[in-house]
Amino acid sequence: MYRPAHFRDDDPATLGAFIDVHSLATVVAAPSGGLLANHLPLIRVNAPEGRTVLRGHVARANEFWKIVPAQSPVLAIFHGLDRYVSPSWYPTKATTGEVVPTWNYSVVHAHGSIRFIEDAAWLHSLVEALTTKYEAGRPAPWSVADAPAEYIARMLRAIVGFEISVERLEGKFKASQNRSEAERRGASAGMAGDGVAETARNELVREPK
Repeated sequence: MYRPAHFRDDDPATLGAFIDVHSLATVVAAPSGGLLANHLPLIRVNAPEGRTVLRGHVARANEFWKIVPAQSPVLAIFHGLDRYVSPSWYPTKATTGEVVPTWNYSVVHAHGSIRFIEDAAWLHSLVEALTTKYEAGRPAPWSVADAPAEYIARMLRAIVGFEISVERLEGKFKASQNRSEAERRGASAGMAGDGVAETARNELVREPK
């Protein structure tokens, strides 16, 4: 991934927190025959020896687990907010006119190797962890235990789990850090005019490090 210095972020804590919030990943593998991509919610786990692993599952009918060899390299791409930036928002447009459109976005790439898991107990623990995370904060959170045990057992037989052992994380947060303060203010105001919430604008337009 192309990462100019002003957009680059390699801080493990920052990238881990980003993954926790933006958990739907595009998981890309390259088995013989070409590229294969799936869009899957993942959960980040701190493993022994300071390692990070990503866990998820696919439908048993999905060819992904059948044609990607164990321990193959994969790439999990986590996408954050993104927004078009109009050159009309920059004060420079009125002075020199030397502005062009761009697109602000944030993304984290997790490089690692994958293994597949069919153990029922492991899968049960995974779906409980995923459910606990994504139901958190709801007035009446749903639990795996709310469904009949026989039904859950049947659903578990219809999926295959996987774990990605992360070897490298790369973050890119393109948020106008390379623009002047006046132009950053202009970009934020332009997004506000388009109805972008303040919290999102703070993520999409940042001060330089």
